[in-house]
Amino acid sequence: MSLRYDDRWIWDFWLAIDGPDVHLFHLQAPRALGDPESRHHNATVGHAVSRDLRTWTALETALEAGPPGAFDDLATWTGSVLRHGGRWHMLYSGISRAEGGAVQRVGRATSDDLVHWERHGAVLEADPRWYETLGPDTPEEEEHWRDPWVFQDPATGRFHALLCARAATGPPDGRGVIGHASSDDLETWEAGPPLSAPGELRQLEVPQLVRLGGAWRVLFSAVEGDHSAARLARPGVRPEGGSHVLSGASRLGPFALEEGAFLLGPDHGSWYAARIVEHRGARQLLAWRRYDEDGRFAGEIGDPMELEIGPGGLLSVAATSDAGRV
Repeated sequence: MSLRYDDRWIWDFWLAIDGPDVHLFHLQAPRALGDPESRHHNATVGHAVSRDLRTWTALETALEAGPPGAFDDLATWTGSVLRHGGRWHMLYSGISRAEGGAVQRVGRATSDDLVHWERHGAVLEADPRWYETLGPDTPEEEEHWRDPWVFQDPATGRFHALLCARAATGPPDGRGVIGHASSDDLETWEAGPPLSAPGELRQLEVPQLVRLGGAWRVLFSAVEGDHSAARLARPGVRPEGGSHVLSGASRLGPFALEEGAFLLGPDHGSWYAARIVEHRGARQLLAWRRYDEDGRFAGEIGDPMELEIGPGGLLSVAATSDAGRV
């Protein structure tokens, strides 16, 4: 494995490139917790740096839980980083103790060096006009509004965030959508309607927008239990976990799920929350490993995988030494 700690699990991650250095921000929690499911309410944002995507140097923790009463005083979750106005900006997810971690919001932090971060509080929450929010009739036990992927539209200068969200209506097992919000300054955000239609999956986690094979693609992840009954009723669909792709004609979609097996599914091994990174002239895929050969939670990031673009923009992942592991 490229990045593994003996004392903590690591899982979802995001990247920032500064000259020759690739900075990797990742969720982390102590292995001493014992139960991997308990990691979510104990997550902080770790930080490592590399120049080859294989050898990583651990740096100090980037973000811990916020002060008492803050929107993120229980745990900090997945986000993304971009550079604007001479500073680095991180939008990240957070949950609070007051709500028992049931409501997810997005906050902002800034840095001059990618190491020391200043928090600016919550900037974005789910809008019930379009998105499922927590209530007595909500089918979920938590409000999905997390994993912001932020980019700036070069034509308009406006910033956009793609999020893991659930539509306000539709079958409960298929309300997962790519949520959307926009901003002129990264400080004040306005939620808008989703960029994909519900129906296929319960949730679409850790989205990433990329331009590949002549189309705009949103890479996302889902687990085996996230497939809706309507989706599983179609011939050839199996309840697989891993990373897959939606495609659209523009940066803002609308995006539709690509047919066929997951881009990075069980045939490749037990990988999750993949990210595409352009490094040294090549597009590669990084992902974290869910389970080891004995079926135990692994919590580690693997070596880069080669991403291949075939005829018609068909994406595939080249076989790796970890292929087939479950």
